[in-house]
Amino acid sequence: PADAIVGVAAETDLVGGIRVGTSSLRRVAQLRARYPAVRVETIRGNIDTRLRKLDEGRFDAILLAAAGLKRLGFEERIGIHLSVTHFLPAVGQGALGIEIRAGDERVEQLLAPLHDRNTASCVGAERALLAALGGGCQTPIGAHARLLPDGEIHLSGLVASPDGKRLIRSETRGKVPEEVGRRLAADLLDRGGRALLASIP
Repeated sequence: PADAIVGVAAETDLVGGIRVGTSSLRRVAQLRARYPAVRVETIRGNIDTRLRKLDEGRFDAILLAAAGLKRLGFEERIGIHLSVTHFLPAVGQGALGIEIRAGDERVEQLLAPLHDRNTASCVGAERALLAALGGGCQTPIGAHARLLPDGEIHLSGLVASPDGKRLIRSETRGKVPEEVGRRLAADLLDRGGRALLASIP
């Protein structure tokens, strides 16, 4: 589920005002907080379009989801894998879902072997966090859940200001995905997330 940077080979290159393209407020906030010297600029389009803009020299680097790059065969373009320990991905990032007609039991049974219960639990915790925070796709919220050996879910989350100057991060663990997500959301809101989210237009 991690994010990746294309165009530079090491984190030490993220200095001196280089231009990094992304359209995600979550990525913008974390980039500015972790690498204050970089110049974050908006980039639009699908992965092919963004890579072309990078190759044309419009950006020095671009920030994308590693999973998307891998799925489309561009893994060799990745210069830096950003660790989820330091750079939280979007809710559900990297997970694939299949939508079927409600009540279509035959198709549901056919697809059942593709369902990964552990992934579903982790994504469920992340989605519960997002819902409890009242966030959407243009809100700087990050989350990463993972299943621990004892069966508990460990969930990390953050709420940030778009400029990266204020970043509130916390974590929790538990057995029930929805409860884990709601508990972490309450903690983030109590730590200042409520006021921060209210200040975002």
